[in-house]
Amino acid sequence: MDDLSYGTRNKRGDWAPNEPASTAPVFVFPPRPMQFLKWLPHYFFPYNVLYALSAVAWWYYVLPTPEVMKTLAWGWVLKLFIANAVTVFLFFGAFELKLYVLRRQGNRFKYNGKFPSEQRSKAFFFERQNVDNMMRTFGTGLPIWTAIEVFVLMAFANGWVPWLTFAQNPVYLFLLALVVPIIHETHFFILHRAIHWGPLYKWVHSVHHNSVNPSPWSSLSMHPVEQFFYLGTMFWHLIIPSNPIIALYQLHVAGFGAIPGHVGFDKVELTNDTSMDSHAYIHYLHHKYFEVNYGDGLIPFDKWLGTFHDGSKDGEKQMQVRYEKKKAKLNAKAQSQNAKESDRAGA
Repeated sequence: MDDLSYGTRNKRGDWAPNEPASTAPVFVFPPRPMQFLKWLPHYFFPYNVLYALSAVAWWYYVLPTPEVMKTLAWGWVLKLFIANAVTVFLFFGAFELKLYVLRRQGNRFKYNGKFPSEQRSKAFFFERQNVDNMMRTFGTGLPIWTAIEVFVLMAFANGWVPWLTFAQNPVYLFLLALVVPIIHETHFFILHRAIHWGPLYKWVHSVHHNSVNPSPWSSLSMHPVEQFFYLGTMFWHLIIPSNPIIALYQLHVAGFGAIPGHVGFDKVELTNDTSMDSHAYIHYLHHKYFEVNYGDGLIPFDKWLGTFHDGSKDGEKQMQVRYEKKKAKLNAKAQSQNAKESDRAGA
């Protein structure tokens, strides 16, 4: 495919789409029914349907009976961990192999023209981004993922929280399944905004932002604290009356769903003439500029709060205006503090 038919490439080799990034036409006024209907299939395909099906597969083929899950035992916990780890390795690894190892489509549709393997940095273990990212994913990410999963499943199995059945609550559980991505987006935005607060950013979130040029293995490469709270989106189903399969779906949306935003390519080519959109541009811009696009665009939180960047020149100007205002505010605060200290010294 000719990526220059869809976007432009600068002198550094970075590619950007012709169309600015946009949020989903859901929470907008006035309503846009035609745009909504055109967008609606993207809400389900290909990712969310895949995550939902994976939750069903886990329930029937990986997990034991609820009676067994009442007790913490190495047998079923280890089987669950292996299933999670193998699937992450295959799913994340498939994107990594095609796009970054074999480089089947070169840098066509790649936002950052360089590949992480070409840029070594002391910010990473062994100065290699992919090695660092994989170590964090499998070293702490998968154990935390599995621990959260085990706790929530045990809570359902032991009756610590309500277990609603599909037979008795079909409409409610269907509607709950529909809003699982919305729950994820809300949870992610609130958490993401919080960990950009100075001290939390320095000690926690900066680990993830070391990957300025993200690749598939960057998806779950986080500080353990961030991994816990990010994957902790599953805990909402301890509060919301739910079903363990939907709780698994919630976790899979967070865990497996981290990859689209970190692929680093706008389109993944399937054949010479067809491709699959990654929907990664909004989050890529966050990795590039740090203080924009805290959400993924399903809900326009960033537009409502003035932190949205659509990748256009106008978006760049708006970001610079925000930066200048923030800088002026910090300078004014520093001057005020210096003045108070001078007054105390004079007294």
